[in-house]
Amino acid sequence: MDLLYAAHVPPGDGPHPTVLMLHGWGASGHDLLGLAPIVHGGQALVLCPQGPVAFEIAPDQAPGMLGYGWWPIAPDREIDQTAFDRARSQVKAFLDEACERYPIDRRKIVVVGFSQGGVMAYDLVLGDPERFAGLVALSTWMPEHVDAAIPTQESLQNFPALVIHGTKDPMIPVENAQDSRQRLLARGVNVHYGEFEMEHEINQEALRELVIWLEEKVFNLIQLV
Repeated sequence: MDLLYAAHVPPGDGPHPTVLMLHGWGASGHDLLGLAPIVHGGQALVLCPQGPVAFEIAPDQAPGMLGYGWWPIAPDREIDQTAFDRARSQVKAFLDEACERYPIDRRKIVVVGFSQGGVMAYDLVLGDPERFAGLVALSTWMPEHVDAAIPTQESLQNFPALVIHGTKDPMIPVENAQDSRQRLLARGVNVHYGEFEMEHEINQEALRELVIWLEEKVFNLIQLV
């Protein structure tokens, strides 16, 4: 597996419901792993790959302290499409290899993305919804190029998605999440949307919403074979 990652593997032979968590800019593969004991009572397999782009967070104050991302952030904030496509391929390959290495219930794979990782989650899941059981977008947005690249497909009808954002987010305005919600609804996605009085973060109220939604829409959902 080319991407470095952190993992929480529950006891038992499985197959286990699985959460792929994609961190935000400047974090690492360990950033979201702390959610693993809370999600599904610790009984879900949680995989947290680390973004391939490394950079010094504060070279003047803390030399050598690295953060990671999925594509470089340019001064004009435009997404480097080449780097984005490369990251997409790496995440897809990571998941393919993880499905061979771990006892994953392939009917119950959900992707959770925070901030920059949420853009990757939108792209990954909506481009291949039949592979996934749900999408969680936290403090993030769906860029126009991601929306435009999504093929029209029946499998998006009533597909479960959770969108959560802070009303005081100074990095990604809440209007971006509202716009993303409308893009999802236009494609027939079953969106549960929540705004919370928080900044660019996951507070306790938002975390509670996430845990409950995962139980109701993914983990405890009876799937017909």
